[in-house]
Amino acid sequence: MSSSDIFIGETTGTALLILLGGGVCAAVTLKRSKAQGAGWLSITFGWGFAVLTGAYVAGGVSGAHLNPAVTIGLAIEGGTKWSDVPLYLVSELLGAMIGAVLVWLAYLGQFQAHLTDPEIVGAQPAEEGLVDQKSAPAAGPVLGVFSTGPEIRHVVQNLLTEIIGTFVLLIAILTQGLNNNGDGLGPLGALITSLVVVGIGLSLGGPTGYAINPVRDLGPRIVHALLPLPNKGGSDWSYSWIPVVGPLIGGALAAGLYNVAFA
Repeated sequence: MSSSDIFIGETTGTALLILLGGGVCAAVTLKRSKAQGAGWLSITFGWGFAVLTGAYVAGGVSGAHLNPAVTIGLAIEGGTKWSDVPLYLVSELLGAMIGAVLVWLAYLGQFQAHLTDPEIVGAQPAEEGLVDQKSAPAAGPVLGVFSTGPEIRHVVQNLLTEIIGTFVLLIAILTQGLNNNGDGLGPLGALITSLVVVGIGLSLGGPTGYAINPVRDLGPRIVHALLPLPNKGGSDWSYSWIPVVGPLIGGALAAGLYNVAFA
């Protein structure tokens, strides 16, 4: 597998993952969207189909990691060269940022309608007592389209939730077995993994929104901070490390267990 394969596959696959995953969040959240209020089931299945699409597109090119936790887990397991890890991570982050920009472009009118609605911009999370007034600006009214956030802000619980969810994802991927090239899952594995993502969302997504993927959260959060969105509010950087560190720990733990108990 060449460097160009890794870059093209991971950038394209991750961009599609975030476009469709962030797209369902936008559809359910934003004013003047036909799907507004469709609910949690729509979000969990939307993210599952997003994983499926990204994995099918990138699977034959780069192995379709689409997630630094998967990349680190496969490197620990031995299926990915450590020398390839930096390129995977950079490509995944770039793809996530591209996907977030595409969500914004697809929902330009809805973002404008949502962020100029007095009822929306007048309701700030800090007023509910869930955010420390002395910390960085609270999460804005459309940050949930781009990245995750906890329902109850508790560092240990939030971190454990992300560790546990990502552990489930990685152990499910690793125990399916890698394809003949040792670089990723085949088509059936991609389908199974997408269903696992739906299951994680339904069962474990409630506390934090289940990032289970560092770039799924960090890339779009960076884009949220940079985009010229009116009344967008803060990007909640005080929380941003949890959906990065938690999934990396969870992926590493799953790979360690796999090497000890399953390999």
